[in-house]
Amino acid sequence: MEKISLFDPNIHLLKKTLDLRSAKQQVIASNIAHADTPGYAPARFEFEQELQQALKVKGTPRNTHPGHIPIGGSDLSSVTGTTTREPDKRGIGDQNGVSIDQEMMALAENQLMYETATQLLKKKLSQLSYVIQGGQ
Repeated sequence: MEKISLFDPNIHLLKKTLDLRSAKQQVIASNIAHADTPGYAPARFEFEQELQQALKVKGTPRNTHPGHIPIGGSDLSSVTGTTTREPDKRGIGDQNGVSIDQEMMALAENQLMYETATQLLKKKLSQLSYVIQGGQ
């Protein structure tokens, strides 16, 4: 028997997206904070492809028993993102690979995506609230 959830899958997706965007924001902020640290290799936090893979599960067969081995992609809870380091390839100066311009653009883009997900989640929850109140 399938679990009944108060929240639809989109709410779970938006929550996971907000968690991952928050983690990305921390990585970008750390890069900016270390812009003057000699030898610092900036970190990159990527999760978009992993999240897309988890969402592709829809077309795969479902498990009919909790003990069965899952087929296909993973669920959203397994999406954690990957942090990698990019060492300085220019070979000049203090070997610090942080570009403030690139980091600020990444910060702005991530912030916009976070705010968009927040607005979508707010809209979904307000719809749920409307239904719970009986349409009033």
